[in-house]
Amino acid sequence: MSSELRLSDQLAPSEWLRLLARIGADRGYYEGLGRDHAALYAKGSAETLLVSFESMAHIRATAASGAPLGFEIADPKGWSHLSLIAKRETWFRARPVWDYFDRQIDAGFFEEFDRVIFYGAGMGGYAAAAFSVAAPGSTVILTAPQATLAPDRAAWDMRFLEERRRDFTSRYGFAPDMVEAAEAAFVIYDPSDTEDAMHASLFHGDHVHRIRYRRGGAGAIDADIRTMGVLAAAMEAAAAGELSPLAFHRALRARRQHTPWLRAAMGRVMATERPYLTGLFARAALREQDVPRFQKVLETAEASLALKGQALPLVRQGAERQAGQGT
Repeated sequence: MSSELRLSDQLAPSEWLRLLARIGADRGYYEGLGRDHAALYAKGSAETLLVSFESMAHIRATAASGAPLGFEIADPKGWSHLSLIAKRETWFRARPVWDYFDRQIDAGFFEEFDRVIFYGAGMGGYAAAAFSVAAPGSTVILTAPQATLAPDRAAWDMRFLEERRRDFTSRYGFAPDMVEAAEAAFVIYDPSDTEDAMHASLFHGDHVHRIRYRRGGAGAIDADIRTMGVLAAAMEAAAAGELSPLAFHRALRARRQHTPWLRAAMGRVMATERPYLTGLFARAALREQDVPRFQKVLETAEASLALKGQALPLVRQGAERQAGQGT
């Protein structure tokens, strides 16, 4: 199956899963893991394996192809990919999933690849960290992951109260402990989201790199970095053994041309009620994206400054275009 795979969003969940099962049979395998989970493996090169953790709802709502992440990022590069799919919000806390990874460890599956990359966002980020222990030396990329939902360690996170009943203390339990065997772990989170920032702080060690991305919510960050190509670039660098915090931050410069991020950032600046700063930001945003909303914000800021006898600094002819190229 090529990177042109498209699964219609009109498919019923059962039809969608049956189609994935057929794809798995053609490309590698598809295995049901109890009633709530499944694993789809597509065989590619032995150089790189991408292991992703996603919910069925997240895949169908986020991926333009309607297919797991591996078909979007690994397939075009010829990599192998393993997709762990949750049919509902489970945090992958189920014995059939634990047993599946136990079997892969016993079979030496992960040892067949030169590089193994784990990825997940939110619930999937928790699972990617937790199960990365199955492949020591892997690279782990996490977007707003939870460290655990165990009440004795995360009582401050009131977002997922019903899920606290799940067992987060036995096999593959506390994600920060499980990620200790990784070569490197990159935790992308929004520092303005209190719960996500607290979870991120629980991941520690010299090999753990926390990447700040002010956006708002695991879903938004995941969608941003996928749409901008940042996630694909980071994984390509990881496959080459070249991913570093500096490389990640350089890739994230793409957000300056990403309208959703610019809108969110402008909202934060406007909330400060500082027209001079707001005007400067709106003018910079217009250099990147010609959005009517940005022009309106700029005009409003300039009008507010005029009432105070102030103005934004003049911009030399051609300077805006040069500044835009340098961001």
